[in-house]
Amino acid sequence: MAQISVIVPVYNVEAYLRRCVDSILTQSFRDFELILVDDGSTDSGAEMCDAYEVQDARIHVIHQANGGVSAARNTGIDYAVANSDSGWLTFVDSDDWLHPEFLAALLKAAVDNNADVSVAKCLLTSGEEFPAEVNLHSELINTEELYNADGITGTIACGKLFAKTCFRELRFPNGKIHEDEYVTYRILFRAEQTPLIDAPLYAYYQNDSGITKKTWTVKRLDALEAIAQQVEYFSEHGFSDTARRRFRFLAGLHCDSIDRIGECTDLSREEKKEYACRLKKSLRQLLSRYHKKRWVRLWNRGKDVRICEYAYGSIHAMLVVWRKIKSPFGR
Repeated sequence: MAQISVIVPVYNVEAYLRRCVDSILTQSFRDFELILVDDGSTDSGAEMCDAYEVQDARIHVIHQANGGVSAARNTGIDYAVANSDSGWLTFVDSDDWLHPEFLAALLKAAVDNNADVSVAKCLLTSGEEFPAEVNLHSELINTEELYNADGITGTIACGKLFAKTCFRELRFPNGKIHEDEYVTYRILFRAEQTPLIDAPLYAYYQNDSGITKKTWTVKRLDALEAIAQQVEYFSEHGFSDTARRRFRFLAGLHCDSIDRIGECTDLSREEKKEYACRLKKSLRQLLSRYHKKRWVRLWNRGKDVRICEYAYGSIHAMLVVWRKIKSPFGR
């Protein structure tokens, strides 16, 4: 049986699917299975998946009603757990593609370092290809440093190889967007260090028609929930620097959401006001909770001097957001 299960959710990506699947089938490492989860495609994507399954015995196609990326990934995970003795999982979005050494390099990095997760850098691209030469050497890097290094390497589920045991009980949240923000950190921070290949091996396509590029909708507020959970997790587990960074990001995201709620085309004016008021209340509670209660209380008790720096270092963030709290649409 295959050593690695590659899971690809497929939904209305006929223009990009061939590039994605071909990059997987031409990997230098051959001992893998490819699980294509057709998530209710209404274009020719479903038929393309079936055609690939006929051509290559390593490919398994699952058709299901549309449930979103999380549901499709979870279906792939469940299939791999129930039907395969593979030891590893990796996720590839169907508009992205892989360097030919992606699987080989990540598996070597994980095995050599006895790690449950290995990570490769991503190439943010609108069509550009990988560099002609890449350094496939991996090195152990502090997980907190990796997570905070940039906005994508540590946070997304793609571009990584996971031991299947990482998903023994964990799944992506069905019905949510920004699904990676709910899951990836919970796996990465199980270890103090993570093997990183400091070379772009995963092409992350900047697709203007992708979910995160579409017109702003209230579903974007899923990110607030996910990052609030991160702040809670990092503060409780002693990662004070990351907690501080994510808190500031969360406060800024609240402000941006208050501004952007006015752009929603599927909400009435009254509904927009209601959402804006809810966001204002949430932001007030956030500032009150993490400034007046937790951080100052911990400072007074002398539990963690580094945490007190958070309260003082975030005063600027509080002042910046105050104007937006006062006005429903931040104006």
